[in-house]
Amino acid sequence: MSVAAPQETLPVVLAGPMLRRIESRRLVFWLVGSRRLSPVLRLSLEGGIDYSLGEDSCRVIPLGRHAFLHLVDLRLKTSLPLDQQIDYDLLIDGEGIAQWAPHLIHAHATCPSFVLRSRIDQMLHGSCRKPHYPANDGLLCADRLLAANPSPEQRPALLMLSGDQVYADDVAGPMLRAIHQLIARIGLFDERLEGTIVSDSAGLYAHPAGYYRRADLLPALESNETLRERFFGGARKPIFTSSNAENHLVTLAEVIAMYLLVWSPVPWTLVAPQMLPLAPKETERYRLEETRLQGFREGLPGAARVFAHLPTLMIFDDHDITDDWNLSAQWELTAYGHPFSKRIIGNALLAYMLCQGWGNDPDAFTDVLAQAEALAASAADDNHLDSPALDRLIDRLIAFNRWQYVLPTTPALVVLDTRTRRWRSEIDLKRPSGLLDWEALSELQQELLDHPSAIIVSPAPVFGVKLIETVQRVFSAFGYPLLVDAENWMAHRGAAQVILNIFRHSRTPGSYVILSGDVHYSFVYEVLIRHRQQGPKIWQITSSGIKNEFPRRLLDVFDRLNRWLYSPRSPLNWFTKRRPMKVMPRTPEHSKAGERLWNSAGLGQVFFDSQGRPSRIFQLNADGSEPTEFLEERDDQPAGHPVARQL
Repeated sequence: MSVAAPQETLPVVLAGPMLRRIESRRLVFWLVGSRRLSPVLRLSLEGGIDYSLGEDSCRVIPLGRHAFLHLVDLRLKTSLPLDQQIDYDLLIDGEGIAQWAPHLIHAHATCPSFVLRSRIDQMLHGSCRKPHYPANDGLLCADRLLAANPSPEQRPALLMLSGDQVYADDVAGPMLRAIHQLIARIGLFDERLEGTIVSDSAGLYAHPAGYYRRADLLPALESNETLRERFFGGARKPIFTSSNAENHLVTLAEVIAMYLLVWSPVPWTLVAPQMLPLAPKETERYRLEETRLQGFREGLPGAARVFAHLPTLMIFDDHDITDDWNLSAQWELTAYGHPFSKRIIGNALLAYMLCQGWGNDPDAFTDVLAQAEALAASAADDNHLDSPALDRLIDRLIAFNRWQYVLPTTPALVVLDTRTRRWRSEIDLKRPSGLLDWEALSELQQELLDHPSAIIVSPAPVFGVKLIETVQRVFSAFGYPLLVDAENWMAHRGAAQVILNIFRHSRTPGSYVILSGDVHYSFVYEVLIRHRQQGPKIWQITSSGIKNEFPRRLLDVFDRLNRWLYSPRSPLNWFTKRRPMKVMPRTPEHSKAGERLWNSAGLGQVFFDSQGRPSRIFQLNADGSEPTEFLEERDDQPAGHPVARQL
């Protein structure tokens, strides 16, 4: 590894500030500096109020010689005003954001701002932001919305990112090259490795197999074959997607650098990713990925502006850690039973905690954060993390059960962890696990009791496309759930029955809105309980991806076949677990021939009425075209017929 750059040559802030959980008496920010900072937060209230962010409100964790994570959790003595624009600045050495991060400020403003909404009457949501996917970045839809300078009551209450904020398992070659250059430039911590042919992170970064051939880093043992295919092999998935894990991130430094490079334009000014010697096929792939990454880089100032203006909440899905994470009990036995794969998962989970999880609910992470601080201190002498300390922290994070969280908003916002608290199959270890186990589902029901309405964030849709779920079930029955990402709520009988029973419980909300992502297409279903006049009513609203899409021709086929095979009068509906419920799809405004699935990168936008029910539902299209509204079908018009917007 090359020596880290002198501190004075580095920008003072590498990424951020990012607004996270914002409440009337609490402000939570995230940022990474090139040194320890003593920032002052200035709010525009009463002519300007300054808050010095000392140790009691700003926790600093070193990530490397010139990378310091600043976790700001400011408790206020007086409540912030509601539904009012609050301008803010972050002074560092007396200089404001206009000096050290001018890209965070819109043309109509002199500093960033936020609005604390009295209720959720509008929000944005999305998932699946892959930097090298050939589509525009959906986060720029939010930037364009904010650049129009809407009034405070017209600004979204929050941005909800429901999974795959980063792709730790699908990394472009030029991105990996930039990651390694950034690690060297800011001196991110090294670590020692076990279960691989390289002894430490420096050996990994320099190894010829480090690009596009990371499977070769495993010893040639028969016991490693499953691990090789699962994490690095790039096995073809014949129905939905192709796994591209040959550049799977391994070390904590790699994942931290990835976060910096996908959330901020500043780290890109410190690197110049030039292609290493590669085989002809890999060279061609590198050049293609380089072209696709260029547009992503150009849009990063806009993405960073969104994070500086909108409270942003997050939850992981599999690609934040690794593809098919905790898919089945057999998967867990394989992945956690080998030191190398366990370290890969653990490093991604630790980075998630530091960069995403903490800001959702800081109180849940007090103890594990202290353990992370101790781990960082272990690298002070030789820039290497202490391996036993890292392994102990990884063990704790794998067993951690407070990733889910609830916001005391109106309506209540309940965000589910559908990855780490799974209902494992007792019949066959290879069968897909339920997305929540019995205990987690019981806790969910308790959270929902006596709320008139609720917004539930489930990374995977609860009510998905029946045909696609059937295909997944068939592959699972033949022992191949990994081939088709067989992760849906209906894949496990116990979890499916319990979640549907929760919706039918008499004391749970009269209206539910379920926000989901994951699937790389967007749709809206309205769901009613059959033979029950008093509700509840459920809206399944799926927006995916922010920068990802489903294979277009294949989705058209699935959409058409699903409408034919599972029409309201089809007897096949009696074989689904949702037969006690009536599922009514909404039609995308710009669809052709009655399609119900909308395939366009972007962001979802939902407006809510005073009772917490969705009044209008849009997909904001990343390609700049007009937003697509999901419209109710009238009984007197055929499917796909254009209908007037419901105001």
